[in-house]
Amino acid sequence: MAELSAVNSSESKHRLDSMKLIGRKHLKQSEYKKILIVDDISDIAFGLCLELESDPIMQVYSYDNPVTALLDFKPNFYDLLLIDINMPLMDGFQLAHKLLQRDINVRICFMTSGEINMTAAREVHPLKCIGCFIKKPITAEQLLRRIRAELE
Repeated sequence: MAELSAVNSSESKHRLDSMKLIGRKHLKQSEYKKILIVDDISDIAFGLCLELESDPIMQVYSYDNPVTALLDFKPNFYDLLLIDINMPLMDGFQLAHKLLQRDINVRICFMTSGEINMTAAREVHPLKCIGCFIKKPITAEQLLRRIRAELE
């Protein structure tokens, strides 16, 4: 499991990039659905990345640090952001607000392993871009179904 912890290292990125090419049909860059995952637990970010990339049209970028994700964020690039709510340094809602200052049109799904009152969260954080709340843990099949629905 130690090798999964380096989600943002260049070695892991190279390994992920190599895995992406295996079994993928060749699509134009504009045909991929680009997903950004931000989860402070590296193994979860890596696992979500692998699960989503089992769908050949999804191209996934993952970060285990919200500050790094914010610094590397590319406006008008991602189709969907999948952001953990409970993270150190900056929670998911704070990150979402900062990212929306750079790209007002991006859709966001929040993830949490804790309990959340979605109605109250939407009142406190009235972001029009909030697509869904995803309860962790979630099966690969359920995750893919939720993300596909958000992308339609």
